[in-house]
Parts: sequence; structure tokens; C-alpha cells
Amino acid sequence: MKFLVRWLVTSIAVAAAAILVPGIEVSGNAVAAVIFSALIIGLVNATLGLVLKIGAIGCIVFTLGLFNLVINAWLLWFSGWIAQGFGFGFHVMGFWPAFWGSIVISIVSGTLNWFVTEHDRPSRKERHSVKRGRRRDRQERRRHAKRERRRA
Repeated sequence: MKFLVRWLVTSIAVAAAAILVPGIEVSGNAVAAVIFSALIIGLVNATLGLVLKIGAIGCIVFTLGLFNLVINAWLLWFSGWIAQGFGFGFHVMGFWPAFWGSIVISIVSGTLNWFVTEHDRPSRKERHSVKRGRRRDRQERRRHAKRERRRA
């Protein structure tokens, strides 16, 4: 289920990039092109993106993370090339559209993922009750230790 939600979020982000960035075009059946291009982008990022980021860790550290933008742009450009090869109507027309498109996709997908994922942080009331429970446990252990000392 989590995979499908992330796929949908990435599809929405790719559609936003196609709408906002000149040079990223979707042709033919736009919905299918966006959905399959999101799948290709996810697979390319999971495989080749990981290898590139590990290999370029020196450049990433030296540029304080800005080289990640170049890697992401190249991965989006490469994903567009793969999508064209499979006949999907997703086209990235060069490096700069890929650069700006990767920024749009990152912002949109990051924002949407933040809204759709469950946050594991407990509420204030839950945190307070846990602290209160720990305090009671400590007090109970102290009382038990006192009783044991009196018996001995």
C-alpha cells in the first residue's frame, strides 16, 4: 500500500513538473505517460541514483549538497530518455528543464509525502501519560525495595 501511495504522489509531482516547467512535455495519453514515467523515475532513482550518490559523495560534500541537484537533474533527464525508448509520451528537452523539473518534483513530492504519511510522534497527552506511568513505576519499585529491606 505504501508503494502505491508513493507512486501516486510521484505521479502528481511529475504532472506538476510537466505543467510548470517549459521543456518537460507529456504527449499522447497524458495520464498513462505520467504514471509510467513516475514508475521509471522511481526505479532509476532507487538503483542508479543510489550508485551515483554514493560514487559522488566527495563532490556532494565539497559542494555542501548542491551536487545532488545536478545528479537529480541527470536522473530525470535519463528517465525521460528511457520513457521515450518505451514509447511513453514523457519528454525532457535538456539539462535545464531537467534541473528545474527535478526541483519541482522534489518539492511537490516531499510536501505531499509529508501530508500522506503517518507521523509516529505521539501526542502531548500520550507523552505526558507515558512520563506519568514511568514515574509511577519508579515509585512502585522504590516501595517494593523498602518492603524487601524491612523483611530482611
